[in-house]
Formats: sequence, structure tokens, C-alpha cells
Amino acid sequence: MSDRERALCTIAEKLSATPTRVVETDWQPLRELGFDDSACLEVGHIVGIFNYLTRLADGFGLKLDAKTEEAARSGSALMRPD
Repeated sequence: MSDRERALCTIAEKLSATPTRVVETDWQPLRELGFDDSACLEVGHIVGIFNYLTRLADGFGLKLDAKTEEAARSGSALMRPD
């Protein structure tokens, strides 16, 4: 995992699990990689939308299709249809 990916995963995890504990210094690794305020806001939006959609799907009891479920279990990427 690259430094960029690690920094993104770290802030995404904290925003998802304990958003009220996120402080300015949590954003520092991204800022050191060149993320400005706008880019940090975009990260927050993406994390928030993902959390919203997964909670909505869980709340309505939506299930993954078999191919997607297997990919999630194995950690394999899904192939995009051509």
C-alpha cells in the first residue's frame, strides 16, 4: 500500500468509526501529500456517501449478488463489463 493509500484508509476508517474524534492533526498525513482543503473535503464527502449508501442498503436488507459477495469475501477486484 502506498503512503497515499495508507493515509486515505486511515482517515476513512476514523471518519467512519469515530467521526466525533477526528481532529485537524488527523488530516496532516494527507496535507503532507499535497491534499488541500478542497481535496480533504472531497475525501470526507466520498467517505460519507459510502457510509450512507451501505447503511441504507443494510437498513433495507439488500443483499449482494453471488459474484460480488465472492469478490468481497476473497478481496478480489470485480471485472468491469466491456
